[in-house]
Amino acid sequence: MKKRISLLLVGSLCLWNFSCYYDEEIDLSQPIEEIPEEQVISFRTDIEPLFSQSGKDCTACHNGNVASPDLREGNAFAGITPLVIPGDAENSEFYQKLPGNGHPIDAGFVLNNTEIAFIKGWIDRGAENN
Repeated sequence: MKKRISLLLVGSLCLWNFSCYYDEEIDLSQPIEEIPEEQVISFRTDIEPLFSQSGKDCTACHNGNVASPDLREGNAFAGITPLVIPGDAENSEFYQKLPGNGHPIDAGFVLNNTEIAFIKGWIDRGAENN
């Protein structure tokens, strides 16, 4: 009986310990892709929606109550502008702390290279509220 309980406990711990994973592994050794210059990047249609995606919901914590900045729709631009250096994504605190690019805690998800590229492109192009 003790052997069954031990096996059950060990099996449960193994499942629990190895059950967390990311759907997509981000290879940070590869440079972030560049968004073509002719492609317009809009904060309202391309950037802000990234913060409330199904399965990648930044607003679960960044909701004006739990963690700063507030990334809810309508508040995100004002929340992140103090953390952005327009024209310089690499030195912008917001860019440096994206999930998948240096987020200070495990958010439970990462942004993929394309999503990070859009944020980088938006900042590098002046971080406009468009």
